[in-house]
Amino acid sequence: MSAESAEGKLLSYSPGSPTVLRILLGTQLRRLRTEKGISREDAGYSIRASHAKISRLELGQVSFKQRDVADLLTLYGVTDPAERQPLLDLAKQANAPGWWHKYTDVLPSWFEVYIGLEGAASIIRTYENQFVPGLLQTPDYARAVIELAHEKATPAEMDRRVAVRTTRQKRLESGLTLWAVIDEAVVRRRLGGPDTMREQITHLLEVTESPNVTVQIMPFDRGGHAAAGGPFSILRFPEPELPDVVYMEQLTSALYLDKPADSDHYMEVMDRLSIQAETPKETRRFLERLISE
Repeated sequence: MSAESAEGKLLSYSPGSPTVLRILLGTQLRRLRTEKGISREDAGYSIRASHAKISRLELGQVSFKQRDVADLLTLYGVTDPAERQPLLDLAKQANAPGWWHKYTDVLPSWFEVYIGLEGAASIIRTYENQFVPGLLQTPDYARAVIELAHEKATPAEMDRRVAVRTTRQKRLESGLTLWAVIDEAVVRRRLGGPDTMREQITHLLEVTESPNVTVQIMPFDRGGHAAAGGPFSILRFPEPELPDVVYMEQLTSALYLDKPADSDHYMEVMDRLSIQAETPKETRRFLERLISE
């Protein structure tokens, strides 16, 4: 792919997706480097950095300095201004802050990456065994979940944390397809009390009336299932240059997997979970019975 054609694809994204712009620009830089047979060590030397820094740049995990991109393009033999300038412009766009930038005081850096990916994904498939997925949480339920990890947060801080979660949910109004398999324990665990849970389950029934949201319950009576390792999400993007990303959250960090061997394995697990779980129609009946209880 030429620099010009890459530019056309990259600009198809809105300025609100700097994470994806970084990933796609990093992909272009990696392609140019490997085509020239240049090692990460030599590339790092050219910008006064380590091979690890080159790896992070190529994965879109860090911001780009204009000077570094210019030096790398020179090293890779991209000297024509008509080819260089679009990529330099992209480096500038990729550094633009996302909407979540104003919430950095309550967001860990490793989760900012996820929000950026979530904002650009076209499809998210997720399995949860403890909480309702964040994109489907009501404000009161979200507050109860957040309090578990931030019990000492001030009311103002708590409001900001809830605001991040509710703002993320706007993606469901702009075309994101969400397919969630939720363990039965999630909807039986009374976070925030019975009124909060009743409201949350009612919300699940309402949101699943939208064609872009699918929820399936994994009932207790199915016994063991394929997702023995815990919750995870698979994010897929409209741009073919971007690989699927598997996201697994931990207490103080997160794991991101983008190698096809990993994402294919998790997709197979997700497919098996979807077969084992209640169908979407059966899930609605399950949730309706739960409310009546």
